[in-house]
Amino acid sequence: MPKISIIVPVYNVEKYLSVCLDSLLNQTLDDIEIICVNDGSTDDSLNILNKMSQKDSRIKIFSQKNLGAGPARNKGILNSIGEYIAFMDPDDFYPDKFTLEKLYKAAIKNQANICGG
Repeated sequence: MPKISIIVPVYNVEKYLSVCLDSLLNQTLDDIEIICVNDGSTDDSLNILNKMSQKDSRIKIFSQKNLGAGPARNKGILNSIGEYIAFMDPDDFYPDKFTLEKLYKAAIKNQANICGG
C-alpha cells in the first residue's frame, strides 16, 4: 500500500502538466501513487499523461467526461489505495523534493487525520 495517494484532476492543462507531474515524481518519498483523473480534456493533456505513465508506473490514469474538479477528485478518492490522500492542482508544483516526506512524517508523528502545507 502506498503511503500517499496524490489525486490530480486534469482538464486542459497541457502547458503545466509535465512540471506538476515531475514535481511529484521527484519527491524523496517515493512510495506514492499518482492518480490523474482526465476530466474530458480536449487539448494534449491525455497524451502527456499516457507518455508519463509509460515511464513511471506510479502514475495511474482514469478518464471521465467533463464534470469538474470536485467529481474528478471524488473519482480519484474511489480509486486510491494509499494510507493518506493528497490533492494537487495540475498547474501547481511542490516547492522542494522533501514536501511529501515532511507532510507524511508530521502526520504520522502527530497521528493526524488531516495535514496540509
